[in-house]
Amino acid sequence: MRILGLSGSLRGDSHNTRLLRGAGGLLPAGVELEVFDQLAAIPPYSEDDEHEPPAAVAALRAAIAASDAVLVATPEYNASIPGQLKNALDWISRPVATTPLRGKPAAVIGASTGLFGAVWAQAETRKVLSTIGARVVDRELPIAQADEALGADGLPLDTDALQQLSATLDELLESAGAMPLAA
Repeated sequence: MRILGLSGSLRGDSHNTRLLRGAGGLLPAGVELEVFDQLAAIPPYSEDDEHEPPAAVAALRAAIAASDAVLVATPEYNASIPGQLKNALDWISRPVATTPLRGKPAAVIGASTGLFGAVWAQAETRKVLSTIGARVVDRELPIAQADEALGADGLPLDTDALQQLSATLDELLESAGAMPLAA
């Protein structure tokens, strides 16, 4: 089984990319997490280019299609979704009839250096994914003050947050037809 990880941050030492990789380490044998690393290469969405999407868009579309589920980790920019992540989701949503997200299990987690742990960005991202047609896990994982809250392995240091991450992954795996972590 394959889960595609999307980090909403383009920063090299991103807390959200680290969180994704940490989550990948919790997955059971036979389940792999592949982090998509071409988000920065996706140009602004233009309907004029919809029928021949740029290479990075085609790569994201293929990666989603080849995955069994999608796990998004997003920071919060100005109380919402980072522009590059939203732009990528806009590209993937078109054309509506052939989006690889239709019916695809998806979950959203997030970390930020602020006090709210990207709660609003997670809610907005779940709304966008649901609108596109994904089967979205109705959970959030707000990691506030991420620079202190995440260990070197990318996992939350707080036991409750780590349990919430495991529960989110369990639900995502179940939705994708795999055995949960606890099994």
